[in-house]
Amino acid sequence: MAIRYLHTMVRVLDLEKSIAFYKLLGLKETRRYDNEGGRFTLVFMAPSGQEDCPVELTYNWDGDPGLPSDGRHFGHLAYEVDDIYATCAHLQAHGVLINRPPRDGRMAFVRSPDNVSVELLQKGGAKAPAEPWVSMASVGHW
Repeated sequence: MAIRYLHTMVRVLDLEKSIAFYKLLGLKETRRYDNEGGRFTLVFMAPSGQEDCPVELTYNWDGDPGLPSDGRHFGHLAYEVDDIYATCAHLQAHGVLINRPPRDGRMAFVRSPDNVSVELLQKGGAKAPAEPWVSMASVGHW
C-alpha cells in the first residue's frame, strides 16, 4: 500500500487575515477554488519549493457555526526554519504574539488568526540560547 501526503485543512473565519498570517510565515498561495454552489473558498498555501505540502484554508462564505469556540481541530502545523530567532523577530514585528518563545534556540509556537497552533523548529541543531528569547515568558496556550 502506498500513501502520499496531500494537505492539512484548516477552517478560517477571516480569509484575508489568515492569508496574511501564512504569508508572514513564508508560504505563498499556490491555488484557489471558489465554489458558488457550496458557498466556500479553498486557498492552498505552501512554502516555495514545497508546493506539494500545502495548508488548505477553508473559508465558508456564510460563517462556520460548527467551528469550536477554541478553533482546535487538530494539534498544530510544523515548519522548519533557517533561523528561529530571525523568524520570531519578523513575526513579532508584524504583530504576531510569540506564545512559546524559542528559549532553547530550537522551538517556538505562534497562533494564526483562527487560533491554529504553528510550531517553528530550527533547522539542524539548536541555536545558542540568546536574549530576548531566553528571558521571555510563554503566553497563552499553544
